[in-house]
Amino acid sequence: MPASYAYLGPEGTFTEVALRTLPEAATRELVPMVSVPAALDAVRIGEAEAAFVPIENSVEGGITTTLDELVAGAPLMIYREVLLSITFALLVRPGTKLSEIKTVTAHPAAQPQVRNWLKNNLPDALWESAASNADGARLVQEGRYDAAFAGEFAAAKYGLQPLESGIHDAENAQTRFVLVGRPARPAAPTGADKTSVVIWQRDDHPGALLELLQEFAVRGVNLMLLQSRPTGEGIGNYCFAIDAEGHISDRRVGEALMGLKRVCPQVRFLGSYPRAEVDPKDVRAPRAGTSDTEFSAASDWLARCQDGRF
Repeated sequence: MPASYAYLGPEGTFTEVALRTLPEAATRELVPMVSVPAALDAVRIGEAEAAFVPIENSVEGGITTTLDELVAGAPLMIYREVLLSITFALLVRPGTKLSEIKTVTAHPAAQPQVRNWLKNNLPDALWESAASNADGARLVQEGRYDAAFAGEFAAAKYGLQPLESGIHDAENAQTRFVLVGRPARPAAPTGADKTSVVIWQRDDHPGALLELLQEFAVRGVNLMLLQSRPTGEGIGNYCFAIDAEGHISDRRVGEALMGLKRVCPQVRFLGSYPRAEVDPKDVRAPRAGTSDTEFSAASDWLARCQDGRF
């Protein structure tokens, strides 16, 4: 397997900045790709060891392209996550004035994060989506658009200048990125972990989703993300992407996943991995009755009952 990480390019994306915060990135060749699907496919076909892609932002929620690519195709697994604070700059060719801007571009996930700024400052500008924010900067450099929302650090790379900086509609906006590789044994639990899965309902009936979520609730597993995605099989057919606190090796998490596997036609395990910026000592203790010790004690009690040793 090549010692390289593919990422959403070109150079100068927020994805690249987040990727370079990983210590192991210094020992890998970092290969920019034209899209999230291209980065993930590079892993699937063995051209890259791993891919680093955005998966969620705190303003708009899940990055649907990434979620859909992880749901479909050959299985992949998440190994790490990184959180990055996001603010945008409006990058233009030197000499461009705000009043001259008629077209703007950026990645689709950027638009909800600058929507109000656009309404107040460029209400008549036409928005066009780009493959990434840095690609939008490249298109401005080429003269395709008048301005791009991107990281201010991308300006020098593309010969642009930041006309406005610190643009954001929501304070403390963050984007979550994940390092994705081919399936393997998850890393050992750290005490501050997250488990990601995608589940499909067997059929649509009143309370169907509630029944699936109860597999987590009755075992004291807290959910951190729940997002529906269409399956492509018709209106009303959805699968659900879920992030849950804990590691698959935790008894409460493992048994919740077994419960889902019994009742769902398909469950795709996307990985158990350390939560970004969370210290294990700050993680709350499992709810009473849901710790590994209590699961083991209950299992031992059942075995004694079965053996007539109660």
